[in-house]
Amino acid sequence: MDYEFKKNMLDGSYHVVFSMGHEALGRWLVEEVQADEAKIALILNQLGALKGTTSEWRLSGEEMTLILEDNEAIVQANYLFFQDEEQLDEDMSHYDDEAVSLCGFEDLEQVLHAWRAFTRGR
Repeated sequence: MDYEFKKNMLDGSYHVVFSMGHEALGRWLVEEVQADEAKIALILNQLGALKGTTSEWRLSGEEMTLILEDNEAIVQANYLFFQDEEQLDEDMSHYDDEAVSLCGFEDLEQVLHAWRAFTRGR
């Protein structure tokens, strides 16, 4: 998984570009996590607590939800929880790169550490 963090020097906003298949993870970082130290620490603590277990933990945001289960992190747009598969157009993919991303706990942990260092200006 490749990514690049960017900061708009004019307004101080953060942006991130992730490799194909992980775009939703970048959207989640920018929109839901932002530079919130407490949220980053909470997620990192949960990652450590859930490693090697079958427990599930969710962090719901305004637009996206993080789901941690079976050593896998899923970032999913909230609207997908309410979408009936029968309502989906036949030509529409069930996997939308900007709506769902999957990665392992270790990958998410690395991304969060890098994001925290970036947003701190280090």
